Amino acid sequence: MVGADAGEPPGTTSLMEAVVVLGLAVAAAIAIKVPVLFGLQLDEGGQPFYARNASLFVFPALTAYFVWKRGLDAATGAWLALACGVAALVANVFSFPPGSDTQVLAAMHLPIAVWFIVGVAYVGGRWFTGGRRMDFVRFSGELAIYYVLIALGGVVLTGFTVMMFEAIELDAEAFVGRWLVPCGAMGAVIIASWLVEAKQSVIENMAPVLTRLFTPLFTAVLLVFLATMAWTGRPIDVERGVLIGFDLLLVLVVGLVLYAASARDPGAGPDFFDRLQLLLVASALAVDLVALAAIAARISEFGFTPNRVAALGENLILLINLAGSAWFYAQLLRRRGSFAALERWQIGYLPVYAVWAALVALVFPPLFGYR
Repeated sequence: MVGADAGEPPGTTSLMEAVVVLGLAVAAAIAIKVPVLFGLQLDEGGQPFYARNASLFVFPALTAYFVWKRGLDAATGAWLALACGVAALVANVFSFPPGSDTQVLAAMHLPIAVWFIVGVAYVGGRWFTGGRRMDFVRFSGELAIYYVLIALGGVVLTGFTVMMFEAIELDAEAFVGRWLVPCGAMGAVIIASWLVEAKQSVIENMAPVLTRLFTPLFTAVLLVFLATMAWTGRPIDVERGVLIGFDLLLVLVVGLVLYAASARDPGAGPDFFDRLQLLLVASALAVDLVALAAIAARISEFGFTPNRVAALGENLILLINLAGSAWFYAQLLRRRGSFAALERWQIGYLPVYAVWAALVALVFPPLFGYR
């Protein structure tokens, strides 16, 4: 199989690639409407189904794009297709009762595991060799930026669509809610990925700026939070929504560290920004320890539940990552270690998140009786 990479300089595209991308974007947009043929409406009783399968409407198509673009052989493509099939089976084989906590956990964690499948395709099927894993980190961050920009444009488009049809006394909200928004959201993932591939130099200049902007802001927020909690003596509420919020915050911190690593000159010596990164990691580490203490206290008092075990595992995984990052940053600042060691730690740790996400999606439902 020969993909678009063959014979093309980096950052270029071709008519064939544009056709492939457009076809896959349309396929992803159609995929999210196929369940309607079986009576599963997005805005009625089908929300749990759509939540569990959201990533499966588009990530397999994105995987197919990179299989084609990287020119992967048929065997590798078959293994990736099998992995996507297993993910689809996991999303739909379990009989979740209404309001099941394990169903929510599966819907939240399965996309993380499937994104790792996309990553394997992105690096050309050689996850454990070469230096392409950091490229996938850059791609992930740049894709998020592009997707947000497209989404903002989509909001404007949606507003004007509703306004124009209202001008002729027609209600377009049903069309917007059932077709424009869901189909556009799926297709935009493919289009944004293509734009990242085709115009990498533009976003590569933007991403380091965003990293340097948000690192001090997140550091300040974490330090103020820790100081306020110490001053007031108020513990962290361990309700599910709060735990999800704290985990997302810590994941963002890890993402900032990882993305700063991807944008840094490996040969440059330590500077003020590296010290700021260490302060950010140390602050996040303290917040993670506080959250872990609250979760442990809740478990000791009320016992194990799927949400608490998932939160405990995720915070422990983040704790190890943050602790390792703090150690390598400290060694770097003391000139007893190298930036390459920090980068290897960050990249080598990525599969841990995918494995844990797969365990939560696959093992937790039967382990906790689908409750």
